[in-house]
Amino acid sequence: MKQNQEKSITDILTNMNTNVSPTERVVSATAGGALLAYGIKRGDTFGILLSIVGGGLALRGATGHCQVYDAMDIDKGEAPTNKRLANKKSATYQNGLLSGKVHVKKSLTINKSQAELYAFWRNFENLPKFMAHLESVKTTDGNKSHWVAKAPMGTTVEWDAEITSEQENERIGWKSLEGADIPNSGVVEFKPTTNRGTEVKVTLTYEAPGGALGAMFAKLFGEEPSQQVYGDLYRFKSLMESGEVISVEGQSSGREPQAKKAAA
Repeated sequence: MKQNQEKSITDILTNMNTNVSPTERVVSATAGGALLAYGIKRGDTFGILLSIVGGGLALRGATGHCQVYDAMDIDKGEAPTNKRLANKKSATYQNGLLSGKVHVKKSLTINKSQAELYAFWRNFENLPKFMAHLESVKTTDGNKSHWVAKAPMGTTVEWDAEITSEQENERIGWKSLEGADIPNSGVVEFKPTTNRGTEVKVTLTYEAPGGALGAMFAKLFGEEPSQQVYGDLYRFKSLMESGEVISVEGQSSGREPQAKKAAA
C-alpha cells in the first residue's frame, strides 16, 4: 500500500500533461509574474515567500499543468470522458476556490436627475468615456450591442449583449449572449433620493476567469470588478457633474477619490 502511494505521488509530481484551461493559464501567469516581482522588490522573508508562490503560479501558466488538479483528478484542459468524473469535477467547480460566479453590488449618489443619468447610460457607446476597462461598445440594433474590454497582458475580451429588461429613467437590465469570452449579466438602477440627486446602483454577476482564485489575485492587484465598478461610478459622477473625469486609480473602495483630473 505504501509503495502504491509513493508511486502515485511520484506520478503527480512528474506528470506535465496540460490540465489547465487557457484562461486560467493567463490568470496564473499574470498573477504569478506580479507576485514574483513584488516579492523580489520587498527582499524580506515575506517577499521570499511571495516570490516562491509567484514562481509556482508563473510555472503553472507557462506549462499549463497544475499538480493540485492532478491530485484531485481535475482536468480542465480536455473534456472529461467519464460521466462520474465529470460530475465530480462539476461539484468541485461549484464549490470553493474553483467556483467561477462572482457577484458585485455598488451604488453612488450623483447630483443629476434620473432622466439625465439614464439617457447618458442608455447610449451604451458613452460607457467607455468613464469605464476604464472598456475599449468600445457598438450598438448593433435596438436591444443588442458588441462590447470590447481590456484584459491582462495587452489582450482584449469581447462579447455581445442584449437588454433583458428596461424601464425608462429607472433601470436597464442586460445579459451577455452565448459565446461571450466572460459571461455576465446585471442591472443598473436610477433611484431619486430624498435630497437632491439620484442613487445609481449597479448589480453585476460574471464568470471570473480562473474561478474565485483568479478573482482573488485580480483583487490583490487592483483588477477585480468590484474595484472597477467602484471606480467607474465615481468617474461617471465626475463626468456628469463637472464634465471631467476624476482618477481613482490606486484607491480602495472605502476612500474618496483623489482630486487628480483628466479630460473626459
